[in-house]
Amino acid sequence: MLNLGSLASVRQAADQFLARWTKLDLLINNAGIMATPQGYTPDGFEQQFGTNYLGHYLLTRLLLPALQKAAPARVVSLSSSGHRFSDIHFDDIQYHHRPYEKWEAYAQSKTADALLAVALTHYASDQGVTANAVHPGGIRSGLQQHLTQEEMNALGWYDEAGNLNPLFKTPEQGASTTVWASVGHELIGIGGLYLEDCQEASPCEPGANRGYMPYALNPDHAEQLWKLSQNLVGL
Repeated sequence: MLNLGSLASVRQAADQFLARWTKLDLLINNAGIMATPQGYTPDGFEQQFGTNYLGHYLLTRLLLPALQKAAPARVVSLSSSGHRFSDIHFDDIQYHHRPYEKWEAYAQSKTADALLAVALTHYASDQGVTANAVHPGGIRSGLQQHLTQEEMNALGWYDEAGNLNPLFKTPEQGASTTVWASVGHELIGIGGLYLEDCQEASPCEPGANRGYMPYALNPDHAEQLWKLSQNLVGL
């Protein structure tokens, strides 16, 4: 069983995969946690950054040879509209010095997931591997396990009668953009995009609930995060 919060577990899973298969056509980095209390992975990383991003980064890097052998191959990196609440705080990613805020930490990890798609496309597209970031939309799932009902009501996810906000998607609807990113003919050889509602998103406009913040696709930020992550995981 793969535990993305443990680098040792990620390495073991990658070794097991590569021992059985030499090619990988598609990798969907979908797992994650959200708005957790402050905590750290066994390797010492803030747990949302470590689980949502760094585990996926290491898994992708370790499986990259199999993706290259299957070229053209794709990677789908699950981001979130929540990324709009935080860029990467390169001076203190792990919250060692600044106050911890659970939503900001989640946002930072989801910005990192978008930047992974940018960096991977930059480094691997000439070898037939591209990556795109996906915002699946709001979906009621186990991802909300660390939130109380009162918190979800305050966020507008439920009304006073306990009805779910109609803007939420079903799991099937939420998976649709991931499926399109995985197999859509229009995206052959194309990477480094932020996708939502089965289309390429535009930069977020003030007050809008759609689109991406420019920092999430910033190539300089992607390069900086790629190199930092490489050091953090020991590659």
